[in-house]
Parts: sequence; structure tokens; C-alpha cells
Amino acid sequence: MSTISFKPKQVTKKITSHLQDRARDVIMNRFGLTSEAERKTLEEIGKKYGITRERVRQIEDVALNSIKKSDAYKTEQAIFDELKQLMNSLGGIIAEHELLPHISKDKATQNHIHFYLVLGDAFKKHREDDHFHARWSVDDETATQIHDSLKKLYISLNDEDLIPETEMIKKFFDQMKDVAEQYRNEEVARRWLSISKKISKNPLGEWGKSTSPNIRTRGVKDYAFLVMRKHGSPMHFREVADAITKTFGRKTHYATCHNELIKDPRFVLVGRGMYALAEWGYKAGIARDVIKDILKREGPLSKEDIVEKVMKERYFKKNTILVNIQNPKYFKKNKTGLYTLV
Repeated sequence: MSTISFKPKQVTKKITSHLQDRARDVIMNRFGLTSEAERKTLEEIGKKYGITRERVRQIEDVALNSIKKSDAYKTEQAIFDELKQLMNSLGGIIAEHELLPHISKDKATQNHIHFYLVLGDAFKKHREDDHFHARWSVDDETATQIHDSLKKLYISLNDEDLIPETEMIKKFFDQMKDVAEQYRNEEVARRWLSISKKISKNPLGEWGKSTSPNIRTRGVKDYAFLVMRKHGSPMHFREVADAITKTFGRKTHYATCHNELIKDPRFVLVGRGMYALAEWGYKAGIARDVIKDILKREGPLSKEDIVEKVMKERYFKKNTILVNIQNPKYFKKNKTGLYTLV
């Protein structure tokens, strides 16, 4: 379903009909306005006519200027106004990869719309750079504001941050004090966020730096991290594999999952086949070592306190901890009945 009221192919035919054959052919191929809907390079068109790339570029520029001066173009101004209104309603600045599919899913139609954006004086193209995807704007002030706010937002993030979408949008609006009321909605904010190349979201809809493995999920261990983080407590590697299959639709074998978790420092083996995230404060090691570390750090403790503190760091059965405390080679009770190191 298209969001525009006009028929692009008919409009293009009208506004290019006065061009000479070669000039028209160059425009049709450069913008993919042919039946194949394929945008051709200057090189490819140059080969066809036996002329240089530079000459093709000149022909293209002259043809575009000629269209802008034509009566047919002036007659079709309503379509440019319609596109401008549409872009205003979408936020005034929008990434090309969002704008074209929003208007139509059809590749040929997208090419015609791109052609009008290049022609229309109201539309400003911002080329792709390190920070942003290629984008179009109809309002300079908003565009500048969005660019600045996205850069500030990026600077405010830590490498490990994983932020739920609603919170990210709030953070974003906090960077932008004077954004027009009409744009203060989540849909527009999501569109603005997608202009940034430095910030993106993972398959669970959480936002962070694009370079973070929690965002750019590359394989089983990254998916496992997201699954476990969402789960919030230790999981058996079989559970993790099943959750990856279910959540992301990626069939994951148990053995593969186990191998990936063992190798990655983000995960800690905390029991038989049970894994926790290192960021939860879990540590590797057998029960005895964990108890020793805690007593070294905390001093003498009661049996109950030891069990509670060990459980925070490792995923042992209560009985395992109690059996270990009773080992006189390593632990003893002091006069007040608290356990200390031997």
C-alpha cells in the first residue's frame, strides 16, 4: 500500500518527455526509472555511449536543470508539496533507507521518489558519513538539532550499555530541549535514532553503541548473552540453547552452545552445566575456594551468612556448601561459634 496519491511513472514520463533521447536515456538509467528498476553507474552508461564518466555527469546535470525549467515540472508542483508534507509528518529529517520503503515497498516506485527528491528544491540530501546514514531533510533547523543530539547521545553511552527502547527515547529527548511538540512521539524518535550509524538496537529491541557485541549480535555467544541477561539468573546451557532457538529463530545445538559459553569471559560456569553472567558478580572456582575468598574478605561468619554469600557468587546446592564448611583441614569455628579459615 503506497502512501502517495499520485502515480510516479506517469509524472516521470511527463516531466522527462521534452528531453532529447540520449539525455532522457541517461536520466532513466542513472535513477533506475527503467523497467529493470536498476540504478546504473556513470561508468556503465559511459560504456554504452562510448563517452567518459565526466561527460555522462555533464549530460545528467544539464538534463536535471532542463527538467526544473520546464513547464511540465511547474505543472507537477503538487507532488513535490505532497512529498514535503509527508517528510514533515515523518520528522523533517529521515534516513533514505527508512523514507523510501515507508512510501512504497516497490523498488521501481522508490527509484521514482528518489528522483523527485533530487529534483525538488525543498529537499536536502545529506551524504552518508562516519556518524550517519544517507538522509533527507526539509527543515534545516530540525536537521541540525537532530545531528547534534544524536552525537551527544552517543557520547553519553558506555560501551556495555543496553538500554530499553522507551528509556533510550527519553534519553534522546533529554538531549533535545526545544524539539517541536508535533515531533515528541516515539515513532518519530525511532526514525531519528535510525539515522545514526553509531547507535543501534539489538534483536530484542535494546539500544546501545553499534560496535558493542550486545548490539551487533554475531553468533551464539552474543545471543546467549542477551538471552541470559533477559532471564536474569543462572541457566543450564541446554536452556540457553533452547531459548536462543525460540527467541531468535536460530536453531542452536547444545554442544555448540556449551563450547561457546566456556570460551567467553562474559560467562561463568557456576554449577553442573549451569552458567551465569560475570557481570552478576559470579566467580569461577570450586565451593571451597569461594568460601575461602569470602572469609578472607569478610572475616568470621555464621553458617547462614556463608551460605547466603556463597549463593550470591556461585550456584551451588546448599548442602554442597555445608559439607565444605565442615572440612577441618580448611575451616574451623572460633570461640563465638563463627567460622574462620584454618
